[in-house]
Amino acid sequence: DVCSSDLHLRDPRIGQLVDGALQFYHGKRYELCAWIVMPNHVHALFKVGDVPLGTIVGDLKEYTARETNKLLRRRGKLWADDYFDTFMRDAQHELRTRRYIENNPTKAFLVRNPKEWPWSSARFRGENGELHL
Repeated sequence: DVCSSDLHLRDPRIGQLVDGALQFYHGKRYELCAWIVMPNHVHALFKVGDVPLGTIVGDLKEYTARETNKLLRRRGKLWADDYFDTFMRDAQHELRTRRYIENNPTKAFLVRNPKEWPWSSARFRGENGELHL
């Protein structure tokens, strides 16, 4: 979970940028299980391999901040310095977390169905719960 009070994620270009950046390294640096880009924060659930979590998050934040600043013709900090992470204890914990992440826009009354949110793994989720990227 990476948050900042000044993310500019309400701008569809930025939402698309962050969404694409999360998907880019799927199968290369991590296995992406679920994600959501909300107007003021991001959640991502992924399985790490050889690349440490801190490196993954740092690289994502660096790239998306640089590209966002280019798009918005601005300078300055985009993301909060730190991030919140949680170890998934078992498959049930992971499933609850995935549902929490993908249901964020419905809880915020932004959409009725999670699949309607344009920057979320829910739109790639099959009927059996599998992710089709």
